[in-house]
Amino acid sequence: MTGSPEQRSLSFGAEAAAYERGRPSYPPEAIDWLLAGGDHGAGHRAGQRAVQVLDLGAGTGKLTTRLVERGLDVIAVDPLPEMLELLSNSLPDTPALLGTAEEIPLADDSVDAVLVAQAWHWFDPDRAIKEVARVLRPGGRLGLVWNNRDERLGWVKDLGRIIGHEADPFSQSVQLPVPFTDAERHQVEWTSYLTPQALIDLVASRSYCITSPARVRTRTLERVRELLADHPALANVSGLALPYVTVCIRATLA
Repeated sequence: MTGSPEQRSLSFGAEAAAYERGRPSYPPEAIDWLLAGGDHGAGHRAGQRAVQVLDLGAGTGKLTTRLVERGLDVIAVDPLPEMLELLSNSLPDTPALLGTAEEIPLADDSVDAVLVAQAWHWFDPDRAIKEVARVLRPGGRLGLVWNNRDERLGWVKDLGRIIGHEADPFSQSVQLPVPFTDAERHQVEWTSYLTPQALIDLVASRSYCITSPARVRTRTLERVRELLADHPALANVSGLALPYVTVCIRATLA
């Protein structure tokens, strides 16, 4: 794998548009589960303060959009201006702040929930835990979510041979320590529908592809195009069904 973890974590800005076009969203059932309890799943209600949610490592707003649609009061934070520019283009009324999990640009006790989609593995976990605990109100929720390709189907397994198998090492190894309690895990199986070009964008937006030497990157994308052209399940189709297993982890601030 090319580049240091820090270099790869900061590489996505170079392919922000491909990230937005190719990456999947998150299934409603997963979001429901992450926010369940503490009334975090509800937006504005008569006589109540709006539930405030921080989307930490928000990227182009894949999860942010789903949260805004629920009527939640959302703040997006990401270290890459290229990603936040796309987020703000689609969600102009949502605050989008430059910042990191290790230095969150919010006040103490300012949000009811912190959600992290496809990003916790890029953080310094010790520093991030302290910062998340600082900005959360007592009893607040920390929720982590990852989309992992389900490689039980033939063509998806073949895709994994080209771009690297989805081993889900991140969510399996995450531990949420004190001051967080009642940590739980949950999985959701679902299907994302995308075009052949969106599949190429998905691969192009992966950190290992972005940071690979140009010849390696070019050859990887060529092999994906060959898979699309030659695989019996994919040839001459206008839409693809890409199965995912979405892994969720949630915990409560004591």
